[in-house]
Amino acid sequence: MDTLDLSAYNHTFSVKNKIARLVWNSTAFILFRPFGSRLFKKWRVLVLKCFGAKIEWSAHVYASVKIWAPWNLEMGENACLGPKVDCYNQGKISIGKNTVVSQKTYLCASSHDYTIKNFPLVLKPIRIGTGTWVAASAFIGPDVTIGDNAVIAARSVVIKNIDSNTIVGGNPAKLIKQKK
Repeated sequence: MDTLDLSAYNHTFSVKNKIARLVWNSTAFILFRPFGSRLFKKWRVLVLKCFGAKIEWSAHVYASVKIWAPWNLEMGENACLGPKVDCYNQGKISIGKNTVVSQKTYLCASSHDYTIKNFPLVLKPIRIGTGTWVAASAFIGPDVTIGDNAVIAARSVVIKNIDSNTIVGGNPAKLIKQKK
């Protein structure tokens, strides 16, 4: 009889993970969200670094950003997570330098395997390249790579990889044109 390989599935929400998230959410409520002024930009970076984020000091994360697991976040120089971005990073999310993720965007780095009866959680990373702009209210799905210097139009739904130097938009996102 064949055995099912579950190594790709994360069906754990260990006690350690739950405690880490409780500590993060409590800390974020007290030490991250109340400090919305640009004067506290480096303070928020420090708080994220304390929770394992690999984030450059020049990155900008607005206080209204919701981050599920800072230890699964990487941000390059001058990268920005705009107001009310929801960074649902059960899986890893990597954002390149000089990249802007605009307001109310939803980054979702996990899904469920609907082919298995109990719908186990599957962690799938999101990689956003250098010099990219993800415009307002976009959805970036699991296991997506967005190339360097791409533009994702507002309200787009990205569920497949996006090439570098392209402009895409729509639901699902489709090529609008190549960048010059």
